[in-house]
Amino acid sequence: MRDPVQTLHPIIAVTSILLLTACAGMGGSTETGFMYQNLPVATSSAVAGEGHSVLFKGSALGLSGSGIKAGDTLRDVKLAQFDLSLMNIVHTKGEGKVRIISVVPSLDTKVCEQQTHHLSEKNHGLDKMVELITVSIDTPFAQKRFAEEAKIRNITFLSDYRGAEFGKSHGLLLKEPHLLARAILVVDSHNVIRYIQITPELAQLPDLDAAFKFARSLVTAS
Repeated sequence: MRDPVQTLHPIIAVTSILLLTACAGMGGSTETGFMYQNLPVATSSAVAGEGHSVLFKGSALGLSGSGIKAGDTLRDVKLAQFDLSLMNIVHTKGEGKVRIISVVPSLDTKVCEQQTHHLSEKNHGLDKMVELITVSIDTPFAQKRFAEEAKIRNITFLSDYRGAEFGKSHGLLLKEPHLLARAILVVDSHNVIRYIQITPELAQLPDLDAAFKFARSLVTAS
């Protein structure tokens, strides 16, 4: 019998599986009341850009755009803030210091929600030394609502909803669902991408603790 989720529109199918996957296993809660779940964490990385792909329930989803890798410079691209004004990802408030950029498909899914809470709440004080950024294709209104409801105030939210230019320019745009791949980037004070992990399976979390450790090493070395 055919899995009914497979018959859904690709965007709905991706979101549905992310939600279902996220419901397995429960973890502890935080001061904000968020309940962490025992979600799988990726131990490897996919490759960004045209000709590469990530998996969704074992099926390949092609990436589009010009790929990036560690050692590349963060590309100039404008994203929308809560008030719809545009901000160049290169020139955010944390320009000139280490930045951690968390890329998620949609904040409306449990996996993306947990990734964002982890970034905000479990960075072990890094938010006092680096800028934390979340990028998604959610509208700025949806991002603002999420941040307010989640009581998250230490993350810069930027929306790629206008034309997915961030996704295209960094090779992180999924062709068919028109969502961003799940990734974590650490950018140094000179806007060089020093660390990148793209989860090979959308339902996996990136290894945020490894990214935190790397970011802290850059801060210590500077």
